[in-house]
Amino acid sequence: MNNFLFVAAENDALENCKAGGMGDVVRDVPRQISERGDKVHVVVPAYSRLHHGGLPRTTLNFTLRGLTYTAELYEVKPKKEFPNIFHYVLHHPEIEAGDIAHIYHNDPEEPFYTDAIKYIIFCTAVAEAIKQGAFGEVDIVHLHDWHSSLLLFLREYHPEYTNLKDIRIVYSIHNLAIQGIRPFDGNYSSVRNWFPNVPLDYQKLMDHRYQDCINLMAVGIRFADAVHTVSPSYKEDVLKPSSPPEFIGGEALEKDLQKADEEGRLFGILNGCNYKNINKEKKGNIYRNTVKALFMWLQEESKKYKADFLAHTGEKIMAFVDERPKFIASSVARLTEQKFYFFMRSPEAFVEILKRLEKVDGIFMLLGTGAPEYEELFRKLSYQHKNFIFTNGQSEKLIDSMYLESDLYFMPSLFEPCGISQMLAMRNGNPCLVHHTGGLKDTVEHMKTGFSFDGDTYDEKITNMLETFDVALDVFANDKPTWKKIQAAARRKRFTWQKSVDEYYTLLYQLD
Repeated sequence: MNNFLFVAAENDALENCKAGGMGDVVRDVPRQISERGDKVHVVVPAYSRLHHGGLPRTTLNFTLRGLTYTAELYEVKPKKEFPNIFHYVLHHPEIEAGDIAHIYHNDPEEPFYTDAIKYIIFCTAVAEAIKQGAFGEVDIVHLHDWHSSLLLFLREYHPEYTNLKDIRIVYSIHNLAIQGIRPFDGNYSSVRNWFPNVPLDYQKLMDHRYQDCINLMAVGIRFADAVHTVSPSYKEDVLKPSSPPEFIGGEALEKDLQKADEEGRLFGILNGCNYKNINKEKKGNIYRNTVKALFMWLQEESKKYKADFLAHTGEKIMAFVDERPKFIASSVARLTEQKFYFFMRSPEAFVEILKRLEKVDGIFMLLGTGAPEYEELFRKLSYQHKNFIFTNGQSEKLIDSMYLESDLYFMPSLFEPCGISQMLAMRNGNPCLVHHTGGLKDTVEHMKTGFSFDGDTYDEKITNMLETFDVALDVFANDKPTWKKIQAAARRKRFTWQKSVDEYYTLLYQLD
């Protein structure tokens, strides 16, 4: 029996421990490993909240800033139990909940300042726990994004943790654009402050653009035994330099990724989607679930400043309860540049989409929270257009209803490492309209399982997005056999975790 340790910032196997797709991966991959008869320990930070009600397992003492730090490791109950999977959280008072999903901090003045501090403490505590045998004898450590890459820094440089050299460590890139860049020196949140006595090789650790800084995403790519992007097409994308907004590629790390590829350490493996034990909403609940979510948010202190907008959204929804629209386009995503850059830069294109929907008695439903300027844009557009329903919050039931009851799922991502939303929509026979990039290329085929647009220039992309939207509306209205064929093909598609984890075992873990 192989013994795995997953180290990440999110884990959707636990209640309230997810901000994005990484949480799904950290939930689903251990279940596949367990089905193969192997053992998995999954550890995430407690964020000053997830340890409540947990079982204290061990106290960890380690040195940071020349001082002794003490953290507690708790075993916690997951939402669903599976054999040979053990879930842990690490508690230390400085590992606090952030303002994004009660996980990440958003420090506009100094990006990554607070997160770097809490993940330095977290990773050092994990290294100490491995050393003490808290997870048994570990064969494979699987790290996810920059939040956990410091374990590779410790393996490479820290005299206390040379034991990590005996363990195979693999690294998954979920979002290359977020890199965890911090100064080497001269700052409370700098490497020198936390590791004053650890000898550093600045050349091997530095960011190519900001040479007085460490790049923690780069640390993962440079020092892991295997590096993994979450789709094959995204692997091809990141080997090329970015040229925004037409093309988002390696985000200044393409040389590191090219080197990993040359050394046979870089692999593109498509994320899977869960097709078992899934929560199923009843058809016909989409407006009811919207209203329920709105009433719940109205009572939340943090949403009080949005009360007027929530009431406005409720009033619009009630109109559709009596008179149902003939077509629903929808989108569920964090409101960020990655997901909605096209709409932010060209709001007139989004207005065009709404006008075209109006002609066919259609509506656009968007659910999400995120960057304030994106929330503001969509709230403004909602006040202006009666067929645009913007639900500015998070609700699992409403999300499930949207995947189930929409006619067309819209995913115009600027770049997409893999994407899970399109898989969840397709699982319900909901055709997707996507930008032909990254993992969306690997999952949606134009006019076969959905619709896709591209272009050599930004203007071409916008023109083609609107033309492709017209094609989708035309097929829906005038060619029902083709529409039904696309729906059926989308529903039949299977992006299974079993297939993905077979590749993990062969390529990343080297166990087959």
